[in-house]
Amino acid sequence: LKNYEQALQDANAVCQNEPLLTKGHHVKAQALSALGRSKEVLKEFLYCLALNPECNSVKKEVQKVPLHEYCFLLCYDFFNIQDSFFLLDQNPSEKSDVFRNTSSSVLYFILGLHFEEDKEVLESILPVAPSTGLKRQFPNDLEDVHDLNGPGKIPKKEVDSSPQRNMTSNTGESPELSIDVTDFECALCMRLLFEPVTTPCGHTFCLKCLERCLDHAPHCPLCKEKLSELLASRNFNITILAEELIFRYLSDELSDRKRIYDEEMTELSNLTRDVPIFVCAMAFPTVPCPLHVFEPRYRLMIRRCMETGTKRFGMCLSAEHAGISEYGCMLEIKDVRTFPDGSSVVDAIGISRFRVLSHRHRDGYNTADIEYLEDEKVEGPAYEELTSLHDSVYQQSVSWFTSLQDHMKEQILSHFGLMPDRESEPQSNPSGPAWSWWILAVLPLERKAQLAILGMISLKERLLAIRRILVIITRKMNSRQELVNSRERNN
Repeated sequence: LKNYEQALQDANAVCQNEPLLTKGHHVKAQALSALGRSKEVLKEFLYCLALNPECNSVKKEVQKVPLHEYCFLLCYDFFNIQDSFFLLDQNPSEKSDVFRNTSSSVLYFILGLHFEEDKEVLESILPVAPSTGLKRQFPNDLEDVHDLNGPGKIPKKEVDSSPQRNMTSNTGESPELSIDVTDFECALCMRLLFEPVTTPCGHTFCLKCLERCLDHAPHCPLCKEKLSELLASRNFNITILAEELIFRYLSDELSDRKRIYDEEMTELSNLTRDVPIFVCAMAFPTVPCPLHVFEPRYRLMIRRCMETGTKRFGMCLSAEHAGISEYGCMLEIKDVRTFPDGSSVVDAIGISRFRVLSHRHRDGYNTADIEYLEDEKVEGPAYEELTSLHDSVYQQSVSWFTSLQDHMKEQILSHFGLMPDRESEPQSNPSGPAWSWWILAVLPLERKAQLAILGMISLKERLLAIRRILVIITRKMNSRQELVNSRERNN
């Protein structure tokens, strides 16, 4: 009935009467989830797992809880919890205030820390049967807790022969805990984790590394568990605890890792050298170019264009000998819609033309060094002649499009949009009038002819080429119509 408030009240009543009933906490968690109270959802799921660690349905549901904000609280409390315990040790009367805090009580339960005098309070929060064995005794002496994060109590020792960090107590005795850089290496790139993401199966990778693996198959790279739901939701939340540990104890290594990442992003942002090239179709300036991206190499390419902020890539035709065509069009991404299987529809539009100077490959897709093309401007009598030609060819183009059958016009308009208006200044755009590229895109031309016109840097030559094409097409249309009329008369 979707009456979640009433369901929550009923579940609360059940939990009060039967605190050891897993089903009661499970129903309460579902009601809280429907109400969007994710912090309390996590708490109830933890209760369920405490009472029944083998409850697979709860394990699956808890993976869907949006924990990125709450994980920050857990991480923050983990590094500051010693203050709470110190207060409890010095002033036991404050313990009730600590337990009233949701994050503190949940964290208290997770860590398994408790004291003999807190038994009744703890059981009032989470009544756990003694046979579960979930409570873990902690030393009565709280010095170990205090030493977790005190100023000057966790020095980083630089050891030339080992990438290891030792954390010692304030007494300077033997190390209690050591952090090795290799413990925080990504299993895919073998570098320090950067933007760490943990999969539902418990493995942690760099965000970019995991995304690249999921481009090829929706499985965990290590254990091969299916990650279809993660891929569909695109819910790649950063693992705050791992990120905080790296920041605190491997700050130098993290700085080096970030520097390398920034250098890579700068290199990928260059729009004249190693420009990403999509080898697929013909594209023109100012003309929309929707794309269905499903190949892993192009998924990576589009994602990088978005991450660098350029949102641009080149479009070229394939060439039998050279690999890619000599001329191409720079496209700008307007929108990306991702599907559950990882493929996407990219809405792009042509920006400018370029000539390919050289090309190579990067991670499976083509890249090229390019130079941009602009039309040569004319003045004086040549400009007046160009303006007259521009207006004449525009009217000729409108007449041709108007003469098309309705179903053909509908198909053209649905794919390319409306024909742009005539521009008062034909040389205002370095690539030429928008309508001229629109008409070239819709005319029934071979790609070889389209490519030759794309590479022209003289607007006059391009307009003359369009005029010749329109004359030929119009003649063919008239001849075909005359033939049809002749057959009708004979019949």
